[in-house]
Amino acid sequence: MTGTGRSTPDRATLQAAFTAVAVLAALGLFASGCATGGTGARDEGPAHADSVAGAAATPTPAPAPSRTARVDAVKLVKDDPQVSAEVKRELKPCVADEYPVDVSYGELTGGPSDDVVVNVLTCSDAVGVGSYVYREQDGRYENVFQAEEPPVYAEIDRGDLVVTKQVYEKGDPVSSPSGENVITYRWAAGRFTEEYRTHNDYSNAVGSGASPSK
Repeated sequence: MTGTGRSTPDRATLQAAFTAVAVLAALGLFASGCATGGTGARDEGPAHADSVAGAAATPTPAPAPSRTARVDAVKLVKDDPQVSAEVKRELKPCVADEYPVDVSYGELTGGPSDDVVVNVLTCSDAVGVGSYVYREQDGRYENVFQAEEPPVYAEIDRGDLVVTKQVYEKGDPVSSPSGENVITYRWAAGRFTEEYRTHNDYSNAVGSGASPSK
């Protein structure tokens, strides 16, 4: 009986001791977490917000402004005394106030503004009847190149002027030329000079369209 009587207080004492140790251990872990500052989500939150704010504050690059304001290409050609009367007669609206002109802007002559390339076409079959290059000089545009032997078409290609002239043999319909000459011009000493040219022969064996022969 005596042994049994002593065992009950011993178990109670042990349980109280275990409880006290657990409480102290929990308090120790909490204090340790506070002392180190922690690396949990609570600390990551402000850092993430700062990075988002930094990204939002990064300025977006503005597009480079055009070196040339858009010009009235029709008026430019019609007012040009160097343009032939025949081309000016072709330069009329096809539908309503839509004129058959293609206009390109780019650097060809190294001037302060982009040069203007104008191609005048026919309304019926879009054949090029005249190609012109205008260079800005002292606030006005001057004609520095023209080709009026149809069919002709001029383009800007990596700083060079490329003129394509289709070649017709006797009996060729307008839609099917026999070939083409492609001439590359480069601006030098105040004028365009021919750099090189290539000739392509078309094959009319396949369909009715023209395609370069191999």
